[in-house]
Amino acid sequence: MLALSRKKNEAIVINNNIEITVLEVKGEQVKIGINAPKEVPVYRKEVYVQIQESNQEATNAGGIESLKSLL
Repeated sequence: MLALSRKKNEAIVINNNIEITVLEVKGEQVKIGINAPKEVPVYRKEVYVQIQESNQEATNAGGIESLKSLL
């Protein structure tokens, strides 16, 4: 993991097309802005984990077999 220090209005760039900017710092909370291409999905980690778990449950519950039966 790369750990960087940034101040308000400072940014980092990832892969030449994703920019993360520190917008505000209040106590222990940091507000960030993310500028990324529309085709790059951006999720809060807890939402991403929930999506992954739901996808895994659907796969384990025979979701793929149900889809195959439609074809």
